[in-house]
Amino acid sequence: MGKMRLTAQTNGTTEGFCLVKSVAARTDVKGSEYLDMVLADSEGECVAKLWNYSRVYHGSFAPNDIVKVRGSVQIWKDNEQFKIDRIRLAAPEDDVDMSLLVPCAPTDPQAVYDELYTLAQNFQNDDLRRLTQYLLRENRDALLLYPAGVKLHHATRGGLLHHTISVVRLAEQIAALYPWLNRDLLLAGATLHDIGKLVELDAGELGLAGAYTAEGQLLGHISIGMSMIAQAAEVTMVPRETAMLLEHMLLSHHGTPEYGSPRLPMIPEAEVLSVCDLLDSRMYEMHSALDTVAPGGFTERIWALDNRQLYRPTNP
Repeated sequence: MGKMRLTAQTNGTTEGFCLVKSVAARTDVKGSEYLDMVLADSEGECVAKLWNYSRVYHGSFAPNDIVKVRGSVQIWKDNEQFKIDRIRLAAPEDDVDMSLLVPCAPTDPQAVYDELYTLAQNFQNDDLRRLTQYLLRENRDALLLYPAGVKLHHATRGGLLHHTISVVRLAEQIAALYPWLNRDLLLAGATLHDIGKLVELDAGELGLAGAYTAEGQLLGHISIGMSMIAQAAEVTMVPRETAMLLEHMLLSHHGTPEYGSPRLPMIPEAEVLSVCDLLDSRMYEMHSALDTVAPGGFTERIWALDNRQLYRPTNP
């Protein structure tokens, strides 16, 4: 377990922003109430105590709250714990860097969103432009936040846009290699292929998915995304065939029934999308796994990669 990232003060205390993982009000042997907490950031977590706690004076705290704390590390029964001297909820003007608190995508979500929106703006097909931009606008706030999964690839704050832009850029390269493909259809499908995850996942304000929603469990992001396409097509008055082609791309983008697609790709653009989606997810899994292995070593068996072990060369 790593230590949290806190800034040292001249009086021997430390302070900084962190995330409340758990919190419980308890009573000590003298009958005084205190808070028993676990605080965390991207570096690690620690047990923390707020002695002589008064809800009126200190306020109320809950899991996933972002707080600023000041205190000192003490040893209790051979274990470190953080004694809180001061604590408050983070305020908007604090402008907390979330990458210091939770796992975040390496890309800037706003920059990626702008790139996708501009890409759609330049579509030659006005129907695909209207539909794609409509769904991007309607879901902007969630897109800037959401991960692409609970545990597997791109399961980080902003991970959905990170995965989406990677798939789009792969598709752009393939469209340049095969100019007879319908480029606008391919890139619209790549942009929207995982839009249903905004409903499938329960990401909360932190942008991390701890669970699936009821709709996610019962319907899955593929069918949810198809429904979102169909509804958006009605609002934007997009022809049924255009919407149907996009829906098919979402329906088949996992490639085979084994991976959740009820239909195999039946148009070239759908085939390209399924290949790009699989490639990006596997490259992410491989990179993440190999990043923890020393040169010359093997990873553990990876379920998401057909239970394979990966080797990290000594001289890449």
